[in-house]
Amino acid sequence: MTAISGRIVRVGDFSIRIRPRLVTVSLIAAAVLVVVIVASLMIGTMRLGPGDLVSVVTGEAKPSLTRSVLGRRLPRALTAAAVGALLGMSGAVFQSLSRNPLGSPDIIGFTSGAATGAVFQIVVVGGGMLATAAAAIVGGIVTALAVYFLARRDGVTGGLRLVLVGIGVGAVVSAFSSLLIARADIDDAMVAQLWGAGSLLGRGWLHAGIAVAALALVTPVLLGFGRSLALMEMGDESAHSVGVRVERVRFASLVVGVVAAAAAVAVAGPIAFIAFAAAHIARPLAPVPGVLVGLSALVGAVLLTGADLLAQNLDVGMRTPVGLVTSLLGGIYLLWLLARRI
Repeated sequence: MTAISGRIVRVGDFSIRIRPRLVTVSLIAAAVLVVVIVASLMIGTMRLGPGDLVSVVTGEAKPSLTRSVLGRRLPRALTAAAVGALLGMSGAVFQSLSRNPLGSPDIIGFTSGAATGAVFQIVVVGGGMLATAAAAIVGGIVTALAVYFLARRDGVTGGLRLVLVGIGVGAVVSAFSSLLIARADIDDAMVAQLWGAGSLLGRGWLHAGIAVAALALVTPVLLGFGRSLALMEMGDESAHSVGVRVERVRFASLVVGVVAAAAAVAVAGPIAFIAFAAAHIARPLAPVPGVLVGLSALVGAVLLTGADLLAQNLDVGMRTPVGLVTSLLGGIYLLWLLARRI
């Protein structure tokens, strides 16, 4: 049973319910995120101490140390945090829309659509980071529209049908992406394959800026949809009876959720299981009614930043893409969930 207690705060005509458990867990998650980011700044090929970070902040560090921290480690850590937050929010929204725990963007095909758009840009059109990012977002939106209208029946979209149609469309676009790579020249194919593994290697301030800008854009919109999505989880008829425009909210939140996932893919490539796991972990941590968009964002940021820290320090003779680490850990987590419920 979920807790419904909380304190209502009124400011003029507006009111908000503050739930202590959710606030406490969110603050703890934010603190853990800060700790992991600081650890990312300190742990690497060159190990740093707290004094080294202080010297960088005060401007007293050597130029090489400043370049390492501010030019490479900090933008990579911020990119990981922003991408993880985007995926966490997107996963929470899609699980709510589909009313299915498997309804995350990487499972129901939206991430595959964004990745295919980026691969098309890389191997067919060509272009830099911004062009690839734009192509990923366009690919994600086109895939989402296809899934939405194919899953629509009698004027309603959602539930298991949305998940199944998404899996089918995702398989088609993934096959198209593989075909593009197979027909590309060797250099473009290698770039696309490396990008498709999901990596934060070489991510700088441009990537961090794009991810943070996307996060700032979609966060208030998805938080604004939170109440309507929570009402829709009780059923379309119940939500409609209290004034929610169900299909309009469903379509708008689907598009914004896809933009969040596509922006994450555009910056770091397709990174699996963060969107799926973040909402699953957030729910038992704060068992309150509604869609935990904010907490899922924080959990997603912690998961991806931690996974990237692990990827950087795995001694396997190569630089491990973070997408491989999240796939491995996510697969283990999914098997554990299934084992608990069977």
